[in-house]
Amino acid sequence: MKGTRAGERYAKAVLDFAKEQNALEAVNADMKDILNTINGSDELKDVLQSPVIKLSDKSAVLKEIFSGIHAVSTGLIDMLIDNNRVNLLKVIAEKYIILYDRLRGQELAIVTTAVPLSEALEQKVLAKVKELTGNSATIENRIDESIIGGFILRVGDIQYNASIANQLNNLKRDLHNNTYVS
Repeated sequence: MKGTRAGERYAKAVLDFAKEQNALEAVNADMKDILNTINGSDELKDVLQSPVIKLSDKSAVLKEIFSGIHAVSTGLIDMLIDNNRVNLLKVIAEKYIILYDRLRGQELAIVTTAVPLSEALEQKVLAKVKELTGNSATIENRIDESIIGGFILRVGDIQYNASIANQLNNLKRDLHNNTYVS
């Protein structure tokens, strides 16, 4: 993802500043609101990414949409506009939420399956995440029928792909590579 490293640096700085200001929870709520709003609006994504739209217009849109957020979050938006990095807002919000959860000893495990997770499988995933990271986790189950079966587990920067679609692609690649070997 473009801007991930810069977004993580901004997120760490915001987390540190929010900690100094005793505003960790408020800023986390703001970041969740920002992330959900951007994810829910293709128009807002386009505005933030567009090189044609003036920064002053982007600033006005963001201040209108996020008028009730904490001063730390407002300061982040102002700094991004000043540095012409407002396109990183979504990435920063995502990274902040992850860092905040880790600070609290909590991880977000994103499990993509073809069908909804059963309670038993959910408990196994939680145990595996605890074993891998040492932290407890909350599970977000995403449904993607194109993976056919199995699952894709993503915890922070770790991804484990045990989907049938991935296994079929690997088999196809192996067969293709072995076909041309004499």
